[in-house]
Amino acid sequence: MKHLQVGVIGLGKFGFAFGKALTELGQEVLGLDRDTENVRRAQHVFTQVYQGDAMDKKVLSQLGFPELTHVLVSVGHSIEASTMISLYLKELGTANVWVKAVSADHVKLLWRIGVDDVVFPEEFAAIQLAHRLAVPGLISYLPFDQDVAIQELAVDKWQGQSLRALELPTRHQVQVIAVKKTAEPRYRFIPRADEPLGKGDLLVVIGHSEDLESLKP
Repeated sequence: MKHLQVGVIGLGKFGFAFGKALTELGQEVLGLDRDTENVRRAQHVFTQVYQGDAMDKKVLSQLGFPELTHVLVSVGHSIEASTMISLYLKELGTANVWVKAVSADHVKLLWRIGVDDVVFPEEFAAIQLAHRLAVPGLISYLPFDQDVAIQELAVDKWQGQSLRALELPTRHQVQVIAVKKTAEPRYRFIPRADEPLGKGDLLVVIGHSEDLESLKP
């Protein structure tokens, strides 16, 4: 796994969870927040935590944020603070500035000032929930392309056929990425192309939503 040095500005629920997940993956995480309680909570989780005002450009520079590989800005509902901190980081030469947005207008503003990535958790969660309701078996909706999703399907009509015989990538433009046989406790993430499928076997398939909807397994 690639080694990263990541900064997190704003240690509320989202920023703290993001940094905690990274430290559990063995990455170095530097946190910054004005709130004493947020700093205290992160002190025994992050690699380093500082209490300070990220709206002060000198503070960002002195703490070494420009030298980090990535910095996430997650400062609550203040669009002004989020935008100014992000702008300072870009002016200081930070390689990758990621920002948590709080509205659609905030997203537009952040892209205009040149941040590297924008996360809008509320919108993403809403889209995920809508797709899970509309598409039974949906595991995840992936917004990096047009309507790409991952769905779990139970085998019925495909019983006795192999993945090679089904030719799903050619006929339906979808790809099976994992198989769980009814007698096995775990998924196989390198499916065997010539093994016959059994009734009730579970397939994890990735593809465009409209292609997934057309499948009758």
